[in-house]
Amino acid sequence: KETPMTVFVLARFKNHNRKQYEKYATAFLHHFGQHKGTALVSDENVVVKEGTWDNTKAVLLSFPDEAAFEDWALSDEYQEIAKDRREATDGSVILLHGLQ
Repeated sequence: KETPMTVFVLARFKNHNRKQYEKYATAFLHHFGQHKGTALVSDENVVVKEGTWDNTKAVLLSFPDEAAFEDWALSDEYQEIAKDRREATDGSVILLHGLQ
């Protein structure tokens, strides 16, 4: 049997509606706490060491496996609050599979 692999979610985005984003952020904290993820980074002061960065925020989350991530990300509750993030920001969210 395969051992579940930790997955990481990296979100990077440019915020263009702070008030609407804050509405999302407040709801996010409550909802995320009910799932198996861990918030590792939420940074609006990213230090660029190489290349370029034209975003205003980076977020890094971890989950014990992809199923736990999907349980959170695809839940009706999260999809409802994520509307505010999608409308308030431009960027991307990527899923990374850990080495172990």
